[in-house]
Amino acid sequence: MHRSAMYRQSFLWYSVLIVSCIDLSVKANGQVAISMAVTVRNANNETMTYQVEPLANSYAELGEGPHWDGETQNLYYVDITAGKLLRYSYKDDKVYEAKIEGEDLASFIVPVAGTSDTFAVGAGRRVIIVKWDGTSTTAQVEKTLFEVQKNDKRFEGNRFNDGKCDPKGRLFAGTMRYVGDEFEHRWGELYKYEEGGNVELVKTDVGISNGLAWNEKTNKFYYIDTTDFEVKEYDYDLETGKPGIQYLFLFPCNINCKKSSVFFSANPKVVFNLRRDSPKNHLLPDGMTIDSDGNIYVATFNGHTIYKVNPVTGKILMEIKLPCKQITSAAFGGPNLDILYVTTSARGNEPKPAGTTYKVTGLKAKGLPMTKIQI
Repeated sequence: MHRSAMYRQSFLWYSVLIVSCIDLSVKANGQVAISMAVTVRNANNETMTYQVEPLANSYAELGEGPHWDGETQNLYYVDITAGKLLRYSYKDDKVYEAKIEGEDLASFIVPVAGTSDTFAVGAGRRVIIVKWDGTSTTAQVEKTLFEVQKNDKRFEGNRFNDGKCDPKGRLFAGTMRYVGDEFEHRWGELYKYEEGGNVELVKTDVGISNGLAWNEKTNKFYYIDTTDFEVKEYDYDLETGKPGIQYLFLFPCNINCKKSSVFFSANPKVVFNLRRDSPKNHLLPDGMTIDSDGNIYVATFNGHTIYKVNPVTGKILMEIKLPCKQITSAAFGGPNLDILYVTTSARGNEPKPAGTTYKVTGLKAKGLPMTKIQI
């Protein structure tokens, strides 16, 4: 069954006019594919059109953690609650997936530097090293790289969530509760792993550790705790891998590392506030990426939208609309780093095409290369 529908709508969103053309396809296997052509006209009457297209057979119930590997021209991402790894091959225009043997969760995936088949993956409160050839339907755990939040019953319902490397290959990954209320029990933490095995505690008092991005030109680090409804900016020392702020204290840690440190900034800058007129209407910021001009792209888990934001002014430059409510994350990829790949979720019985992974073209923006982990 295939049908096309075209309609024109005008909404005033921050002085931007949106005109949409939607193509809806229902395939024989019941999958719903929705493509969108969106024309944006700004206050100066300038127009541009971007395309939103689904990747075929890209479904993940809780798609997350997109990582573009420029060397192999592959997009890697995960289906968190299924414990699966997925790979979209740009060359083949095809998605492959694998279940990690013996694991129920897979929170993020980052390729290991110097390899083509080895990945760091968040699994529960561990980061594991996984072998996958990219085509087999199963992937094998090679070893545990490190584990956090051990020996404390408070953390038994926690798991890793988003994880990403800074431009030097240091892995930053944070935890959250997946049993209970993340807003009430802020027992998540943000950690940093450096080559050689040193693990440091970066931040405590986290509800849902989420989006991460770095601007190497301006020495800034952007971080999202979803339960704060905002994006914060920190100064960042790229040479030391510290968020440019003071050490408050050092203490023996309860993870397999030599020492642990808590970084603290008295004055992080809020660059994007997603609170609305009442708590029930607050938008939930999720994953995040950054372009070569330093603009950040913030996915909203309950908003059908990725917001392109200038973090210097806080101004929303564009609202990128998707046909799914739960937008989880985004990453620039493609040969020219000008395709925005977007993961989504189908949690809570969201209707199709929820869970589809999309590509957005025509944005007239380019991303920054993503970095592999140095272990």
